[in-house]
Amino acid sequence: MQHTIPVVGFVSLGCPKALVDTERIVTELRARGYRIGRSYHDADLVIVNTCGFVNEAVEESLEAITEALKENGRVIVCGCLGGRKEADGSNFVLNRMPKILGVTGPDSVDEVIAMVERHLPRPHDPWDELVPACGVRLTPKHYAYLKISEGCNHHCTFCIIPNLRGRLVSRPIGDIVREAANLKEAGVKELIVISQDTAAYGVDTRYKLDFADGRPVRTKLYDLAKELGRLGLWTRLQYVYPYPSVDEILPLMAEGLILPYLDVPFQHAHPRILKAMKRPASSEENLERIRAWRAVCPDITIRSTFIAGFPGETEEEFEYLLDFLREAELDRVGCFAYSPVDGAAANELPGALPDEVREDRRRRFMEVQAEISSKKLARKVGSVQEVIIDDSEDEDGVAVGRTKADAPEIDGVCYVTTKRHLEPGDIVRVRITDHQEHDLIGLEVEND
Repeated sequence: MQHTIPVVGFVSLGCPKALVDTERIVTELRARGYRIGRSYHDADLVIVNTCGFVNEAVEESLEAITEALKENGRVIVCGCLGGRKEADGSNFVLNRMPKILGVTGPDSVDEVIAMVERHLPRPHDPWDELVPACGVRLTPKHYAYLKISEGCNHHCTFCIIPNLRGRLVSRPIGDIVREAANLKEAGVKELIVISQDTAAYGVDTRYKLDFADGRPVRTKLYDLAKELGRLGLWTRLQYVYPYPSVDEILPLMAEGLILPYLDVPFQHAHPRILKAMKRPASSEENLERIRAWRAVCPDITIRSTFIAGFPGETEEEFEYLLDFLREAELDRVGCFAYSPVDGAAANELPGALPDEVREDRRRRFMEVQAEISSKKLARKVGSVQEVIIDDSEDEDGVAVGRTKADAPEIDGVCYVTTKRHLEPGDIVRVRITDHQEHDLIGLEVEND
């Protein structure tokens, strides 16, 4: 199929970090005069941005590539699975899909563009090269993910991300602040700061001095949070390891400069399991840090993820985790039954648990958390919360939004009864009247 202007189709899988990679590729393609197709059939070739974190994601990615090959036939593969190697050093995807046009790993915009131009030469049309300063985004207009680094320096035994994305590489702080300002100009109301290890931002550069909007600033999370806070947007931090340096950020939350929200992947609590996972900190240190954070910022929302049924985990060690959960009283929690990942060091650990045991522990974990979440949500009944609207009101006058305590897609929502029309991105005051298992219900407070 040929067009006056070449058309590129996209399939984007995986986490928000992969979505940001896709946005950058789409932006660069639009800047070079390509159009983005809405289906396999109106595209001259298709790019599949893959995920390779867990086996289910690998299968999903392979199925997406197979479908793209079947429906279009001209496919370029990138992302985490694209960077995966076999034991002999050959490419995992290329071995299984030899008909693809090319394959590369994550954070490889230049390589993808080069492949596209090799197989689909671009036209020169200055009108089609115009793109907004914020780039082309795939999220709703009112919020955006802001990726501040690539890669990870940890060696968690259940994870192969460092093998796929490499070691930590922090973006220049001036570039990040400039991107955030462009996003604000485009109408974004909420910035969600992401990376593989957000708290480690700048470690690889030794926190070098840089410039943001003409001001000298260090390449450090504290400085970045302060600069982003100047924009007056909702700024939310995700994937933050519990380092002591995170303590510096809490006063910024207490002052209202950034949202009082931390996504901290604790993963477990028992010291032996944490050691087997090669995770930092211990449950005692984490509990102390949580108490300290709440003392500085009482309104803070702490979200976390955990793994149940890790190889060798005993019933006593799992009960230890449940006790930690009850004492920590985290606001938002996700739990995964341990899933072996090809190439992960944890696969070699003794004591692999049956699937039914892993799933049962995940279920029991979430039952405990459901009780905690319900109690914490009940405490908000009667309060007035700021809510950012995601979906306009329906025929019954009920809109859907989120409080400062809720990140999009992973946390709860707030159902807002309103007497007027609300647009996505509107921030309104809502009196909480009730709650469900994970969600809040409320009425918009009319202006005084």
